[in-house]
Amino acid sequence: MARVDYFNDPNAPKANSLVPSVTAVPRNEAGEVLPIHKTDNHLWALPGGGIDLGKSAPDATVRETNEETGFDVEVTGLVGLYANPGHVMAYDDGEVRQQFSICFHARIVGGQLRTSSESKEVAFVDPSKLDELSIHPSMRMRIEHGLASETEPYIG
Repeated sequence: MARVDYFNDPNAPKANSLVPSVTAVPRNEAGEVLPIHKTDNHLWALPGGGIDLGKSAPDATVRETNEETGFDVEVTGLVGLYANPGHVMAYDDGEVRQQFSICFHARIVGGQLRTSSESKEVAFVDPSKLDELSIHPSMRMRIEHGLASETEPYIG
């Protein structure tokens, strides 16, 4: 399903749903970040997705990272809570979702790189090369927060 992200855009459509979700800033031992090239909006992003009923946010982070990248991760801390009402995602089925995402630090503990129906490309990227990728501003903010600190979570 295609989507358009609106970030603090006064012409954005009004949100009609709110779905708790998670993202992860997975890093390998070399300190490289593991983003995915998304199939829905064709931007690079952190792996993540919705939280299933009966599961915790860290459980969802582990599941979504594996589904989208092929790697197993261990959640090691909180990057931040992102609930900006000015960030909405409009889907082609009429849903307009307000952002509500919990972002976690994650350490890769196993698995093997692969793509999925949600990720057309997966790659380890040196933080100094992230500016070469097309990344939505809200996702770039999460990555920057994830790289900046492992102790002070962002709340906003």
